[in-house]
Amino acid sequence: MQKSQNTNQSAFYRQIFRLVLPIIIQNLLSAAVSSADVVMLNYVGQSSISAVSLASQYASVLFMVFYGLGTGATILCAQYYGKGDFKAIQVTEGIALRFSMIIALIFAGAALLIPTEMMHLFTNDAELIAIGASYLRYMSVSYLCWGITEVYLAVLRSIGRVMISTAMNVLAFSLNVMLNAVFIFGLFGAPKLGAAGVAIATSLSRLIELAACFVVSFLSKDIKLDFRYLFSKNRMLFSDFIRLSLPALGNDVSWSVAFSMYSVIIGHLGTDAVAANSFVIVVRNFGTILCFGMASAGGILLGNIIGENKLEEARDGAKKLMKLTVITGAIGGLIILAAMPFVLRHASLSDQAMHYLKYMMLINTYYVMGAAVNTTLIAGVFRAGGDSRFGFICDTIDMWCYAVPLGFLAAFALKLPVMWVYFLLCTDEFVKWPWVIKHYRSGKWLHNITRDDLFEES
Repeated sequence: MQKSQNTNQSAFYRQIFRLVLPIIIQNLLSAAVSSADVVMLNYVGQSSISAVSLASQYASVLFMVFYGLGTGATILCAQYYGKGDFKAIQVTEGIALRFSMIIALIFAGAALLIPTEMMHLFTNDAELIAIGASYLRYMSVSYLCWGITEVYLAVLRSIGRVMISTAMNVLAFSLNVMLNAVFIFGLFGAPKLGAAGVAIATSLSRLIELAACFVVSFLSKDIKLDFRYLFSKNRMLFSDFIRLSLPALGNDVSWSVAFSMYSVIIGHLGTDAVAANSFVIVVRNFGTILCFGMASAGGILLGNIIGENKLEEARDGAKKLMKLTVITGAIGGLIILAAMPFVLRHASLSDQAMHYLKYMMLINTYYVMGAAVNTTLIAGVFRAGGDSRFGFICDTIDMWCYAVPLGFLAAFALKLPVMWVYFLLCTDEFVKWPWVIKHYRSGKWLHNITRDDLFEES
């Protein structure tokens, strides 16, 4: 019996690391692109760094929208993959694409037509508004491509095809970094575009990534990027997708918009605070790569296990995943701490911004642990078990009833120093720990959501 249990544990850890390594590579590349933007713009000027940091909040919100839709698809697809129903997976992909393409069109249209108004939300600084508006206009193309690729790659990841998804991201991110250098600095006869060059590089790389996805789809034997499935009708799958995806989407959008409010608050505290926060976001992204990758991989694996109706095995897998998450959260904090000397030595910021940067990074050495545990449970474990509603309620109350009001109160009513405002904003993850952990221990998140009679009525 003990030998069998050890074998199961070894198999779980092998499967987790087989999934998590490609996801970590994807997240690492994504963080590398963000850091490359900041490093290159560091030579252009502090205003460019600040403007791109503020304008990119829209991409952050849009990413969370696509991530939420992809999560809804992943919840269903991972369990149906465990069940062996590929037709259900393909129809689910089509449903997710309907929503993502509509939302991408809305964001692209706004970025193309009213970029100045979009920047006014974050800052009153005329220079930052002008730079950011130009950046947003060029980013509109990337939003359209992103809406398609993000859903398709999420479906591929949900059925274990993480290496294909990683290869697509490697292509896009590598091109992005190279094209950034070309258009920011005007290499090889290209125009020297500064911040606008970041957006052009991103849009071109996203276009090429989309073309590569069509090539992969053509060569695939089962899961295609086939727009005919946009029009597939299945009442039960659509109902399940809405029931699971809308809370996940609402959760991710509510959280990301609230998190963008942090940038609104910091943006009105001065360009020094904004510039320091721009560097901190990059470093924090590196610190959370491992733990967020663990959450994604764990969610996929648990979904597959639950789809096979092995509920006790899934419960045991969730316990193992939590142990790994605590370890990766601690590693993330150490990564940020280790990066501090390098960042402080090479950042070209004012003395006041450097002061903010130092203490913001120290705060993030422990903040990543809170983010790691909550992300693994809410976005990984709970969603794998078909429970996306709890996270939506929990995050919405935490962010909109606690963190955002506290930030505005501290910054604009009490007029506390910048670092006190930032510290208070970074308490959001720990406030919700008691409720999140209690829900995990209750086991109410664990459900097999697959159906046996999906296509009888179709």
